[in-house]
Amino acid sequence: MTMERQRLARPSERRLSRSNSNRNGKSNMEEERLEVMDSSGLSLDFLPNPSMVNLAAVCKLNLSNNNLQSIPESMIARLLNLVVLDVHSNQLISLPNSIGCLSKLKILNVSGNLLQSLPKSIENCRALEDLTANFNKLTTLPDTIGFELVKLKKLSVNSNKLIFLPYSISHLTMLRILDVRLNCLRSLPDDLENLINLEVLNVSQNFQYLRELPYSVGLLLSLVELDASYNKITTLPPSIGCLKKLQKLSVEGNPLVSPPMEVVEEGLQSVRLYLSEQINGAHQDSPKKRSWLGRLKRYATFNGSRAPHYERERALTVRECQPIDHLSSPRYLSMFSPRRLFSPARSQFTRLT
Repeated sequence: MTMERQRLARPSERRLSRSNSNRNGKSNMEEERLEVMDSSGLSLDFLPNPSMVNLAAVCKLNLSNNNLQSIPESMIARLLNLVVLDVHSNQLISLPNSIGCLSKLKILNVSGNLLQSLPKSIENCRALEDLTANFNKLTTLPDTIGFELVKLKKLSVNSNKLIFLPYSISHLTMLRILDVRLNCLRSLPDDLENLINLEVLNVSQNFQYLRELPYSVGLLLSLVELDASYNKITTLPPSIGCLKKLQKLSVEGNPLVSPPMEVVEEGLQSVRLYLSEQINGAHQDSPKKRSWLGRLKRYATFNGSRAPHYERERALTVRECQPIDHLSSPRYLSMFSPRRLFSPARSQFTRLT
């Protein structure tokens, strides 16, 4: 056991001795030598109880590239000042619930393990900025993860078995990178426009599962890169034509109908122009919008500046000589009912005068 403990601590001692010897002097070097504990690539099957290590002084712990199947709850709970935890490329089946005690944790890498879920307690790591959990067996993420990890800037969960993303993801207003490729996603949350700082969105290679993108993708005004390649998407939302900062759009490997592939092959500018024209055409040609929006404009209940002056007066004024209490009568109240305003019979508007 003593040999294992020495083996666990020795890499960090060597590394910090080199980095601190010239900078802080001997006494400081002894105090700070455990700030970084690097025990990666040692083929460890388990972690011995590090009783001789002051875990409260460790700010970075690297346990990657080992054969660990678990991490002791008690060990994690003592890492009160931990900022970086790297346990990628192990055999971890689960993470300890005590990970929620890491209130200063900013970077967590758990890629390349056997995780089927993340503990709900991870939501208590409210300083977390970078969560990387690629190449696991995740089928879900904690439902309220987006409500709690408000400082998260990068969420990378590619190469898992996710069927959907929790609605709370749309509340990650600080998020810059969202990588969910190589999953089994059926859809994305509808309210993505709340991700006001998102720059990179990768939803590629969900293959036969992902058949559409939500309209809100086109409201990600900070988006620079969108990769939706190798899915089953037939129609891109016209709102993508509004993404002025978009520099890279990848949609190959989809059975696209709108825009057609010949437009896609001409490049991003052609796609943006095509989709912008789709937006304009939708406003002009939609029967639903013609049925009520035009009437609102004509009768000065919406954007009345375009209506002739005499029509606005006829639509909005009541007889000048009527006392104000007369307006509460059933006759006048019925004139302003929504049912009447949107009735197909235009003559009802003229009865207001």
